[in-house]
Amino acid sequence: MRPTATEILALRAGETTYPGTAEHVSTVRADLRPLLRDCPVADDVILCASEFAANAAGHSNSRLPGGTFTVRTVISRVGFVRIEVQDNGGPWTPAIAGATGHHGLDIVRALATNWGIDGDNTTRTAWATFNWTSRS
Repeated sequence: MRPTATEILALRAGETTYPGTAEHVSTVRADLRPLLRDCPVADDVILCASEFAANAAGHSNSRLPGGTFTVRTVISRVGFVRIEVQDNGGPWTPAIAGATGHHGLDIVRALATNWGIDGDNTTRTAWATFNWTSRS
């Protein structure tokens, strides 16, 4: 597989596929820590990746027998990180704005420079970028 232009410009990049169960969310966090060494937004990235992985394991078809989710990380040489968690899709019901209770994506919204969820019932990718050059 040929590297993408983003990976060529990356300081570091990683991709790992995990079984689609909740107990692997802690493994995601542990695997990201060395990849994000010396990254000023490492804690924010790991927290958001953990939320995306937990959603994949808890709410997508990745939780079904044989399901998986894939975590991709690119750390740019120019001051940003992109994290993606791709799951096996399934029904999606976004949280109702202003609803009571805690919603993990509120964490992502608060910490990430930009984020989104793309895909459909077959596959879905939750992604976030973190730009530390614009933070004071």
